[in-house]
Amino acid sequence: MSAAGEETFVSHLIELRDRLLRIVISVLVVFLLLFYWASDIYTLFARPLLAALPADGRMIATDVVGVFLVPVKVTMLVSFLLVLPYVLYQVWAFVAPGLYLHEKKLVLPLVVSSSILFFFGMAFAYFVVFPSVFQFMAAIAPEGVAWMTDIEKYFSFVLTMFMAFGLTFETPVAVVVLVRMGVVTIDQLKQARPYVIVGAFVVGAIFTPPDVISQLLLAIPVCLLYEAGIWVARFVSSSARVDETQPLAGSDSK
Repeated sequence: MSAAGEETFVSHLIELRDRLLRIVISVLVVFLLLFYWASDIYTLFARPLLAALPADGRMIATDVVGVFLVPVKVTMLVSFLLVLPYVLYQVWAFVAPGLYLHEKKLVLPLVVSSSILFFFGMAFAYFVVFPSVFQFMAAIAPEGVAWMTDIEKYFSFVLTMFMAFGLTFETPVAVVVLVRMGVVTIDQLKQARPYVIVGAFVVGAIFTPPDVISQLLLAIPVCLLYEAGIWVARFVSSSARVDETQPLAGSDSK
């Protein structure tokens, strides 16, 4: 590596370090501002389950420090989600100088749309899936059994469900990227519909509780989002063909 190349590599590492430091500081600042309300944030976080518990039901903590650590973890998660737009901006600012103009036109909308879809997936899980699942579990609990859960296990369950629904709601973005990169065509995506439907139910069976309601609530949105992805991919492909037939001056410049 030449001296100029080594200097450029070091400058990129320094810039990456600075942007990562800004991200960490922003998360910590928001966390410190929210720390006083950590218990209230956890109560809001646990509301879907608390609403489904019997009148005398409650959550428990089997770990000595769980009553402190779990609200802290939830508050840290909320802090990261609140600064996510700033995090994405830092990522975009780092990679943008190395992209071509046509890549910038594609990447920025994909980053924004994927973030919005991820939040929609989490919101769908919190407001639709959790109440349905917990009410179902409370209804089938055998008589004489005190249905309670440890707050650490509840946090792990909710985090897993958030990730499952957040990622599955990224289906349109994945479809658009695959079509735009030329990996698959629109016709191939249409032919793959039966496999996608089966795969959606398999994913629902793996990542959701063993009840039909939650599996349907995951599989059906995936199928609908897959169709939405095909529609958007058709539009993006048409726009790309127009750009190729009518190139703009300096379109390959960074």
